[in-house]
Amino acid sequence: MEPPKFSVLFLLLFTSAILVFGVSSLLHKALENSTTEFGNHTALSDFRLLNRRSLITCPNSGPYVRVKVSPISELSDEQYVTVSISGVLNPSGSDWVAMISPSHSDVSVCAQNAILYLQTGDISLLPLLCHYPVKAQYVSNDLDYISCKKKECMVYHKGRCLMATCGATLTFHVINIRTEIEFVLFRGGFLTPCILTRSRPINFKNPNQPLYGHLSSVDSTGTMMRLTWVSGDKNPQQVQYRDGKSQASQVTTFTQNDMCSSVLPSPAKDFGWHDPGYIHSVVMTGLTPSTQFSYSYGSDSVGWSNRINFRTPPAGGLKELKFLAFGDMGKAPRDASCEHFIQPGSLSVMEAMASEVSTGSIDSIFHIGDISYATGFLVEWDYFLHLISPIASKVSYMTAIGNHERDYVNTGSVYPTPDSGGECGVPYETYFPMPTQAKDKPWYSIELGSVHFTIISTEHDWSQDSEQYQWMSKDMASVDRSRTQWLIFAGHRPMYSSSGLVVDSKFVKAVEPLLLAYKVDLALFGHVHNYERTCAIYQKQCEQIPIKDGNGVDTYNNTNYAAPVHVTIGMAGFTLKSFLPGAASWSLVRIKEFGYVKVQTTTTQLSFEFVNANTRKLEDRFIIIKS
Repeated sequence: MEPPKFSVLFLLLFTSAILVFGVSSLLHKALENSTTEFGNHTALSDFRLLNRRSLITCPNSGPYVRVKVSPISELSDEQYVTVSISGVLNPSGSDWVAMISPSHSDVSVCAQNAILYLQTGDISLLPLLCHYPVKAQYVSNDLDYISCKKKECMVYHKGRCLMATCGATLTFHVINIRTEIEFVLFRGGFLTPCILTRSRPINFKNPNQPLYGHLSSVDSTGTMMRLTWVSGDKNPQQVQYRDGKSQASQVTTFTQNDMCSSVLPSPAKDFGWHDPGYIHSVVMTGLTPSTQFSYSYGSDSVGWSNRINFRTPPAGGLKELKFLAFGDMGKAPRDASCEHFIQPGSLSVMEAMASEVSTGSIDSIFHIGDISYATGFLVEWDYFLHLISPIASKVSYMTAIGNHERDYVNTGSVYPTPDSGGECGVPYETYFPMPTQAKDKPWYSIELGSVHFTIISTEHDWSQDSEQYQWMSKDMASVDRSRTQWLIFAGHRPMYSSSGLVVDSKFVKAVEPLLLAYKVDLALFGHVHNYERTCAIYQKQCEQIPIKDGNGVDTYNNTNYAAPVHVTIGMAGFTLKSFLPGAASWSLVRIKEFGYVKVQTTTTQLSFEFVNANTRKLEDRFIIIKS
């Protein structure tokens, strides 16, 4: 979803700065807006503005303070790390620990890049860290810290303790992000931090390990599947599948030079950068539709993944299809940490969908925009890929681009907001290669079972003279309804919403007539973080109201087609958005719960269910029928 308005953000940040620092500590006048720009990428949070702070050592920190990490040896691909703080003379609620990767938090290392940090307002005081903290926790997460229940005597005299210090224990969830990590203990909170001490850097046991494999469909035959994974190894690796077949990977990556920026460097170009490693991609051929296979990927030199079972989708033109769909998911920490962006519902939604996929009945998944919410903080892509692995490694995971993947000022996106944090679609298209025509043209279509999917980018030009408009018109006109009876249209930004979002009337005016003209049955959108279903609608008018069948289920009869049904499904992780009172008559169902939708089609019926991820209950259900 779009960030808060520029003026509101600046007012809030400006007021906070006065209250905390006083007028003399504010940013230089010429760079005041840089804090606001940064806020656009991250929303309002003290932690998310850490990079605006200068790096100093705390005065009077004492000689005993230590940070120790267990295990002290090399890290595995995923584990929980215990961080022990000891030797603190006066525990404070403002003490916190940051997980840093790479461990470049020394001024001498940062100095060579000082020119990149002009946006801090003072080039004589470099920012807190060369690289943005992956995550952080207040030490008071250990409830015994402030009360000093974990005491350790440092000075004895005649058997009496003259000086005791306090300690704490924190737990961090760590995954293999290829670069060494360290833990730094700070005082002063996120607004006025100073360093107390730091741990020794720790490496991952195998930074080249092939990880985070995920599948996607290549075409409508069901006989080919693309597998994409990440490794620290730049050399081609292999996927082994179907009775000993093997295929070498194509290897690519992206660098800071590929990121977008403006007068003030974007996070992706600057402090949010983290080396993505190398992205490997292979197309597995010779498969059979709607069939279980298995694969393993990697190489003898860097290691192999576990053997993973996966299911191919049905070929276009077959009768049945069952898929899951959602938008705006992102990720959340599996520990008590703060992170750059947290989507609180993502863990429960992923767990619920993993249960669905484990049954072996799901053919494909569609994620309709706002994928990881990394927004220029590249390490968060790794955490997102790790999150979706339980489902994306087993069935086709298809995506559409959203504002938080593509938008940035003066880069060709329709909306000149800084929502991608300078990524401009590059990481998204590298991690999720879809069957598109070319780079930065992220629209495509695919047929699975009885459904033709037309997937567009609402962030690229969709006006009537645009290449994308001509493509979508031609694509939907070409659908053979004797082969694929259902036409589903999907893009990130909706045409209808009761949540106070200002819908782009130009987008609606240009594209909605195509949906009616080509008899789109169902239109799926994200961007708004809730669930909303309409009547069969065109130009804000209900052309058909569903009738309840014998089981009380809303039924739309498309035997005599009236108009598409629009459903907003942006409720998969991001903080949910409330509805305005007094919804229009076209809005039939409005639900503010985390979840996903499950769609099943035959040649004559489309069954649609919204599943509450926390309760696993159906919150809404409807069907569309045709003879």
